Amino acid sequence: MVGIMLFFTVVVAPTVFKVLPVEWSSKYIRNFFPKYYASLGLVTLVCIFTEPDFTNRPYLIACAALFAFTLFFLTGKINTAKDEGKNKQFHLLHGLSVAINLTQLCIFIFLLAKT
Repeated sequence: MVGIMLFFTVVVAPTVFKVLPVEWSSKYIRNFFPKYYASLGLVTLVCIFTEPDFTNRPYLIACAALFAFTLFFLTGKINTAKDEGKNKQFHLLHGLSVAINLTQLCIFIFLLAKT
């Protein structure tokens, strides 16, 4: 999960916005993110049930819940704010999604470091 999250953040997102026109990059990102959150959320769910160290499970549950929140609630609100030209709301919600993603990444790195 760490690899996927870092690869997207460092390689995919900057490249998409650098090489594609804005209308294409926006369409790509809107189609990509639901798959990103769903895939990472499902992998995290599997990890919850296969993690042998019970002290790690609350962290994984929190990450899975955050993936679900971002997928089923936050992404739609971000898209609506962008579509309606509510720039302040868009930036606030987008910033929240970035903070959530960074928090999850830090949790996963912490769990890796524990092993």
